[in-house]
Amino acid sequence: MRKKTRQIKVKDLIIGGGFPISVQTMWKEPLNLPLDQVLKRVDKLTAMGCEILRIAVPHRDDATYVGKIASSVPIPIVADIHFDYKIALKCMDFPIAKIRINPGNIGSPGKVEQVIKKAGDHAIPVRIGVNGGSLPKNLQHENNPARAMVKAAEGELELCEKFGFKDLVFSLKSSEIEATVKANQLFSEKYDYPLHLGVTEAGPLIQGTVKNTIALTELLKEGIGDTIRISLSDTPEHEIMVGREILKLLSLKSKGVHLVSCPMCSRSVFNVRGFIEQIHEKLMSIDKNITIAIMGCPVNGPGEAKKVDLGITGSGNYAVIFKEGVIVKKIAAVDAPEIFCREIDNF
Repeated sequence: MRKKTRQIKVKDLIIGGGFPISVQTMWKEPLNLPLDQVLKRVDKLTAMGCEILRIAVPHRDDATYVGKIASSVPIPIVADIHFDYKIALKCMDFPIAKIRINPGNIGSPGKVEQVIKKAGDHAIPVRIGVNGGSLPKNLQHENNPARAMVKAAEGELELCEKFGFKDLVFSLKSSEIEATVKANQLFSEKYDYPLHLGVTEAGPLIQGTVKNTIALTELLKEGIGDTIRISLSDTPEHEIMVGREILKLLSLKSKGVHLVSCPMCSRSVFNVRGFIEQIHEKLMSIDKNITIAIMGCPVNGPGEAKKVDLGITGSGNYAVIFKEGVIVKKIAAVDAPEIFCREIDNF
């Protein structure tokens, strides 16, 4: 059972309060691309299930560009601020949905006070993002990394509450699984603020997916966590895919494609991996309960996938589409991606 946390409104999305756990990612391209190119990519990420997009704002001049993005897309844009609190102040002149600050480098309490005062005036929530690798100087030599992260969060929490600001989300992340899990457990025991979960600097696709899955599964099973970001040295698309899959397999996300595919062997005559790559964006954009099978050959195709709603396999120049183990169409292999996607739409 999920822990009940307070509700924080981020544009039209609610974080916490028992609302569905949201999946977010981070923009990874330079902030000098043509705006229409950026908006097209954001639309693609949104279609794949991205519900919050965070953008690092390294310079004050970048705030205007990020503000234009925030003004042009339906999903919440979060401005990620390090070091210079004045960047945060400038970002809030635009329709930014949330500000993220790092207590390890944002500066003095007076600077934080200015950020939360303007955030309060503009009804913009703030995420206090604690990173195990960039703790405040007075906590960098703590023997217990989890407790050090909690102390860093508590320092900012005390300051925010002192000025009456409680529109807060917290994250406590480390590149180490144990420290990440323990820090979030400790914080969750004491406070009802919503938590943003993730393992920072987790690594490339495979290693990062494993790290995040182990840490987040433990926390989510305990009912801890209100929004997640799978940090990978990879594409935002893959971060979204992994995040959605974790939530789906933990029954924390009610809709989405459940994909069954064979691991392939020397008997395989249908290019399972290549076919999945061709239609994976389509699969991610489907928000319905459907089980799909993509199998390597007719031997283990319909027979071993009798319980799926819709499946495909093939041999040579043809492919077959089956429903509940019964072949319903034989088509040319070259046409298979388009026709199969149409079958999904019509299901």
